[in-house]
Amino acid sequence: MTDILNQIVAVKREEVAAARKKVPLHAIRADAESRVLTRDFVGALRAKVAAGQAAVIAEIKKASPSKGVLREDFIPADIAQSYAEGDGTTSAACLSVLTDRQFFQGQVDYLKQARASCGLPVLRKDFVIDPYQVYEARAIGADCILLIAACLDDAQMADLEAVALGLDMAVLVEAHDRAELDRALRLKTPLVGINNRNLRTFEVTLDTTLGMRADVPADRLLVTESGILQRDDVRRMREAGVHAFLVGEAFMRAPEPGVALAQLFG
Repeated sequence: MTDILNQIVAVKREEVAAARKKVPLHAIRADAESRVLTRDFVGALRAKVAAGQAAVIAEIKKASPSKGVLREDFIPADIAQSYAEGDGTTSAACLSVLTDRQFFQGQVDYLKQARASCGLPVLRKDFVIDPYQVYEARAIGADCILLIAACLDDAQMADLEAVALGLDMAVLVEAHDRAELDRALRLKTPLVGINNRNLRTFEVTLDTTLGMRADVPADRLLVTESGILQRDDVRRMREAGVHAFLVGEAFMRAPEPGVALAQLFG
């Protein structure tokens, strides 16, 4: 792991330890298992692709470590509704909500507010390293979790995926390079994300996804992440057979995020 990921994982371990003291594992697990009505995250993406549209996981993110606050007027429920509506023709398939507090100024309440305001399935975007966080994700209403291969070994990824699948949740596993992609493909999940950001240099290049596209089996749904900023980026990806996107920062500064989404993908 890079220095920043090591730092984030260390913070996550502290957060999980503190959360367990407030709400024990058995209690958060019981809460998660009582929430049986998940929304079909994978199905929502596949439906957009089947209709010939881009399948967009639209991100709700207040800030980032590198760019600071992205949106001062940050109302997750309003942003979620905007994404769900789009321009009436082009809209999001799913939502992604940042819940990390220390590095992205997120909150679990943001996810609750976003999910309650529309019918879209929701990904909890965070650094998941412990089963406790998976149960917590379901308890707060998440329909999908993110597993970042760079933060986890193979056994951890498999264990966390098993917990999520047992709760009827989807799993998006994220890779940054070919070695991580090979590890990601050992999981059962059909959702494989390729992040175009280099973890060491922080450079973003769409060639990361395009260079690994052929290594993703046809039965998996490839989601490209980071660096989708203009219509030309979308065109390049779709011409290469990549039809699912996770996009956030490009919309957060727009007055109406859903309209910005439609302008980029319509």
